[in-house]
Amino acid sequence: MSHHGPTYFHASAGPTIGVEAELWLLDRNSHDLVSGAPGILAAFENDIHVKAELLESMIEVNTGICNNTDDVRADLTAKIGEVAKVADDLDLAMASIGTHPFSRWSDAHVTRNRRYQDFLGRMQFPVRRLLICGLHVHIGVESGEKAVAIVNGLLRYIPHFIGLSANSPFWEGQDTGLASTRTKVFEGMPNAGLPPRMTNYSEFQRFMRTLQRANAIESIREVWWDIRPHPGFGTVEIRAFDAVPSIAHMVSLAALSQSLVYALSDFYDNGQQLEVPSEWIVRENKWRATRYGLDADIIVDEEGSQQTLRSAVHDLLDRLDPFAKKLGCRDDLFDLQSVVEAPHYANQRTNGEGHDLTAVVQQAVGELQA
Repeated sequence: MSHHGPTYFHASAGPTIGVEAELWLLDRNSHDLVSGAPGILAAFENDIHVKAELLESMIEVNTGICNNTDDVRADLTAKIGEVAKVADDLDLAMASIGTHPFSRWSDAHVTRNRRYQDFLGRMQFPVRRLLICGLHVHIGVESGEKAVAIVNGLLRYIPHFIGLSANSPFWEGQDTGLASTRTKVFEGMPNAGLPPRMTNYSEFQRFMRTLQRANAIESIREVWWDIRPHPGFGTVEIRAFDAVPSIAHMVSLAALSQSLVYALSDFYDNGQQLEVPSEWIVRENKWRATRYGLDADIIVDEEGSQQTLRSAVHDLLDRLDPFAKKLGCRDDLFDLQSVVEAPHYANQRTNGEGHDLTAVVQQAVGELQA
């Protein structure tokens, strides 16, 4: 890229929602991964809402710009339904899981387009093993300045995001002992993981410009932080979620994201600076949620006091209640209580008892269809 001018932030008028869901393409009988994306993409040639992913065994389904979680539900249900029909004709099944429980990364085929092939050439092993699926949620924000402030404010909730979505305890047939193996695998990438601390939008722009000039990234699309301002869409994008099993769970994470960004935005407008925990606490809490999911204890102050992540999530839901009411997503937000009772990673371990990991995939296929 020779042009490194300003990165304009395409402001959003309200807290709109966009959801990107990465889904696995599976052999209907063995439940192993299949390079099914080219066949599916052929049926959605000019559809910007169904896209190739890094691997041919995954597909990305995106919503349009939604005003509320009801829109998100309708949009995802229709879109995933259309893709499922095509997959069905090709004898494929689909599932939404953070990692495929038993397929091997060495068997996966990287998508044959220039961007992904160049990317593989540059990155090698860390890209080859990206056998992971996530859920990305964009929430509209009015300005770049506000986006940076909200990204900083969201850092303390990374363990909540990971705990409520953690859905990847298995890797290549083994129980890794982690609630979210995907989080750890993804951290192997350069420019992935926790965002650097930024004081304002001009610092963010300068940082992007420096990375591009230094050929560290080709475009902002290669900055895979857990949370990032997205200037092109005028959003804050939360990328810390594992792929979750059902559309209902995707919608509830969208409700959480929208309520939280809306609440932080309200704080910002009232001139309340959002406290950002020190970097070591954010990092340690992220690790604890990755390892133990909702069973983690997180650090809540600089003295090292702890709280169970479960009770921290309950506190957060209570604090977000009035904001969710205003947004009309209260029911979807409080659906997360079912995850608090029975986390996704725990359900997978129960389904995979006796090492029958095909049962884990079968369960996920059923949940996405439902």
